[in-house]
Amino acid sequence: MNRATPRLRALAALPFALVLAAYLLLLALWDDRLPDTLATHFTAAGGGRADGFTGRTAFAVVSAGLLLGLGGGWTVLVRRTALWGAWATAGFAGALLVLLVRDNLDATAAAQVVSPFTNLLLGAAAAAVFALAGWALASLVPKAGPSGPVERPGAADAPRLALGAGEVAGWSRATGSRPLTVLSALALAAVPAGLLLAPWPAALLALLGLLVGVPGLALARVRVTVDRRGVTVRPSLVPRPRVRVPLDEVVGASVRELDTAAVIGDFGGWGYRVRAHRTGVVLHTGEALVVRRDSGREFAVTVPDAHTAAALLNTLADRHGRV
Repeated sequence: MNRATPRLRALAALPFALVLAAYLLLLALWDDRLPDTLATHFTAAGGGRADGFTGRTAFAVVSAGLLLGLGGGWTVLVRRTALWGAWATAGFAGALLVLLVRDNLDATAAAQVVSPFTNLLLGAAAAAVFALAGWALASLVPKAGPSGPVERPGAADAPRLALGAGEVAGWSRATGSRPLTVLSALALAAVPAGLLLAPWPAALLALLGLLVGVPGLALARVRVTVDRRGVTVRPSLVPRPRVRVPLDEVVGASVRELDTAAVIGDFGGWGYRVRAHRTGVVLHTGEALVVRRDSGREFAVTVPDAHTAAALLNTLADRHGRV
């Protein structure tokens, strides 16, 4: 695993730790000014008036758990180039929670609490400030390089598939991620709910559902093809978007076993990943087809029967005169 990873993870966790500490401190300082029941959901049609309520203890537990969950997710999956996103998320979530608590101060009736639309603007401003801080702190993390010995596909002992001079062959397999499928389906399920409920928090939920669900579902199951054009990875149900490594850029191919540590250390997590020396479509642990390009970069995709794919690709590259 890259030596920069512990520092990067610490910097990703830092804003959530700071926001959580400040939030809990404010809850303690404002304890005698908060009602037993807090207004926690507001309707846009009523000018931001409350239409949903939560007990004070339950709200404190859920809101703290939200910050811990967001922080844990970013800490595990963060990349150097996305550190600003972790800080922006912490700033936005923390600001909205603090503003929500502020709106409930000294309330005699939770139903009379109003949360103005300007709270969203203040949350966005906090997110921008935090994002700038995260962007600046990314300079403290060295750029990632290869994390250990790198296999050199295309060597003489790399796998080959025996083909006659006039034979043509192709290989194709589908692969996917059940957790990503479930997550994407849940995100898309939030879209109609958010549109029907109408208040601005629900509308934001609908927007988030689209942003997460559509690309997530497209990536949840992909088809990997090796043929005379090279390597192509596309969603199983539609032809676009797709990722292709043309055959004339292929130096060679090999197979690598990816465990969780390698997925996080080498690729920064699951999904479509872009790193300094490699890109990949990493949907699960296990076999990965690794393609070495003439630029020196690697492309990897986790797929069953990767050995056959690598052998065929090396044979096709031999014919193309690249090996």
